Amino acid sequence: MLRGAAKVGRWVVTSAWPYVNSVPHLGNLVGSVLSADVFARYLRLRGEDVVFVSGSDEHGTPIEIEAIKKGVQPRELTDQAHEYVSRLFREWRISFDNYTRTESETHKKFVREFFMKVYQNGYVFEQDEILPYCPRDKMFLPDRFVVGKCPYCGYEYARGDQCENCGRLLHPTMLKEPKCAICGSKPEFRKTRHWFFDLPKLRDKVLKWLEESSLPDNVKNYSLNWVREGLKPRSITRDNKWGIPAPFPGAEGKTIYVWFEALLGYISATIEYFEKKGEPERWKEYWFNQETKTVYFVGKDNIPFHAIILPALLMASGEPYVLPYYISATEYLMYEGQQFSKSRRWGIWIDEALEILPVDYWRFALIRMRPEAKDTNFSWEEFTRIINKELNDDIGNYVHRVLRFIEARFDSTIPEPGELNEIDKNFLETVREAPQRVAEEMDRFRLKLALERVLELARAGNQYLNAKAPWDAIKTNPRDAATTMYLAANSIATLAILLAPFTPDAAERLWKMLNLPGSVHEKGRWKEAGTEILKPGHRIGKVEPLFKKLPQDFPRRVTEMLQEVRKRVTEKRPPLLRA
Repeated sequence: MLRGAAKVGRWVVTSAWPYVNSVPHLGNLVGSVLSADVFARYLRLRGEDVVFVSGSDEHGTPIEIEAIKKGVQPRELTDQAHEYVSRLFREWRISFDNYTRTESETHKKFVREFFMKVYQNGYVFEQDEILPYCPRDKMFLPDRFVVGKCPYCGYEYARGDQCENCGRLLHPTMLKEPKCAICGSKPEFRKTRHWFFDLPKLRDKVLKWLEESSLPDNVKNYSLNWVREGLKPRSITRDNKWGIPAPFPGAEGKTIYVWFEALLGYISATIEYFEKKGEPERWKEYWFNQETKTVYFVGKDNIPFHAIILPALLMASGEPYVLPYYISATEYLMYEGQQFSKSRRWGIWIDEALEILPVDYWRFALIRMRPEAKDTNFSWEEFTRIINKELNDDIGNYVHRVLRFIEARFDSTIPEPGELNEIDKNFLETVREAPQRVAEEMDRFRLKLALERVLELARAGNQYLNAKAPWDAIKTNPRDAATTMYLAANSIATLAILLAPFTPDAAERLWKMLNLPGSVHEKGRWKEAGTEILKPGHRIGKVEPLFKKLPQDFPRRVTEMLQEVRKRVTEKRPPLLRA
């Protein structure tokens, strides 16, 4: 039984908001924005009612630090970053219904009103807190303004809010050997007043929800252990200047902690989407409807925020918000055996990637490498294998073999089939079953396996051609060759639909090559997959190669060309985003 899309339903699909202190890299992209786009496109093809939202996360300490270093105001930095990253996502064919930003007036207004409801419902209290203070920079050092050794795993570059190595949430006072992230000096510890979210009050509700939820095991078990160990109050406010002013009485000069407000961006982005459509109240049909399925695509380090803090906030609001239906949390994508690193320029950034190859190559390869169960290594050797063997040979070559044969031997016209033999019947059954096989994996949020099922159809097509040998049959049994080409051509029309969420440009080109009406991306198109879309007598368009093979020495070549690629990309970036 299909889990998610068995019937027409209402969905809010989201991805973790990219933090725009720098350009996202491939590791940032694969587990969140790209995966969410593939799933949203799939749902639309199934005819589902989908709102796909995200935005630029632009408040908080990293932006403030970056702005201080560059000698500009934070808004100047994030204006450039948001515009640039938004354009890059369009080039990556990310099909957001609304990609907004945390500086949007809708978001800021919603966050302040939301937290006042939480405050009025008795889930916010104030108390003094001891925090690191840098006497040299004359400021408190919340979150990422302070770095040090993680008390749990010993990682030497843990931030004051979270260790990126082990994923544990931290408090600045927990760090060993703390240092100011701006000047590197040793901080003092001073008293300051903050407002706290009383998370322990919601422990039992959160625990019950987690136990009954449909969350995947990696998210559910991790979160249950957290809750059972005991929840602690979390500080909602910070001493940062760059952020949304806290709305609580007496909290003048304080801002909302970036993680708390960014989590609410999924709702505010939906509100803004319907405001733009002139339907300002319609967002409630999604967020206040318990039939809505909300899906979050995030990295594994974001699990506690989405599986514990977000549902707790929604409960504390007193409003009937729908709680997360599914949180797809991937492991890490490594680059040549090491973690991506901005400071060491280790990895590939999403603007650099597009200077190397077209976007469909990247989308396909990244989903094939998607770290769904364990950390996965990106290597140029594996990338080349995926492009050449799977994308070009399995899919592109099959498409070209079939359509060129029809062009050359059937005057670009889909032939009338004859009687089907056992090989034909078996292949026809494979084509008919393919959409369901892909859907079963998609409905379980296993995008990598879903793409494998698409590949299986293309491989079956190549095997079918080899078994039927129409290039011989056309001389001795032209009706059998016509049958083969009729079935093969229709399998390619199905392939175009199944590929649409993964390689949208190539799928659209293939649809046009088949001379089919409309767009392959039209809502509800999935129901046509597996059927005989191309009728006898239908004329196909001009046949061109769908993909190109990479040279075998591409891994060496691309390594050598990276320096030149990075030079070109740096010149194209906005001034404040240049390394």
